[in-house]
Amino acid sequence: MASIDVTSISDLWDRVFGSQPAPARWLVVVTGIVALAAVVPHPVWRVSRNTITIAHEGGHGLIALVTGRRLNGIRLHSDTSGLTVSRGKPAGIGMILTAAAGYTAPPLLGLGGAWLLSAHHITLLLWLATGLLIAMLVMIRNAYGALTVILTGAAFLLVSWLTEPAVQAAFAYTAVWFLLLGGVRPAFELQSKRRQGGAGDSDADQLARLTNVPPLLWLFLFHAVSLCSLIGGGRWMLGL
Repeated sequence: MASIDVTSISDLWDRVFGSQPAPARWLVVVTGIVALAAVVPHPVWRVSRNTITIAHEGGHGLIALVTGRRLNGIRLHSDTSGLTVSRGKPAGIGMILTAAAGYTAPPLLGLGGAWLLSAHHITLLLWLATGLLIAMLVMIRNAYGALTVILTGAAFLLVSWLTEPAVQAAFAYTAVWFLLLGGVRPAFELQSKRRQGGAGDSDADQLARLTNVPPLLWLFLFHAVSLCSLIGGGRWMLGL
């Protein structure tokens, strides 16, 4: 019995941390097109943006914990907005990094995912995403937020556990493309709102108050991170 258990653990380890065959180039391109179709049309984006909000608020929460702040909770709303509440010093590097983490989290997560895919760790990517979503679920403080995180996590878990390698690859590449492409649009939306006189308490404005650096420079940072992540991550996945 002990030898069977050891074998099972070994098989699981190989399944998660081992490498999988690289998909054909055409599949990588097609998954990118599918992800783009989930980002560009506004009616679709109104729904798919919930996933970007999960990454955005998760970024705030993760960096709050890493910098020693106390994370009180995360809320995700049906209008695709979100709120992360943490306690700690009202100023300083921890608060600055926490505020800056929202808009930069989705593209940076996509960049990390692209690196894993370029190393052929498709299953590991799916399991890491599931683990992060489970950890985030503990801090969700409203029913809609819990539902969206549970459904997203369930999708990653079921695909990683029940489907064939080809399906896993298609799902993983679509998810990473979506983070990279979907990570670009929110910064442009914020720029548009600020131009119209809205979003006065956005992350860029909060960072401006914390650092005395103009909001436009923080907005430039959000653009730079998202566009550079898209270019770098896209090159990795396409093998360029």
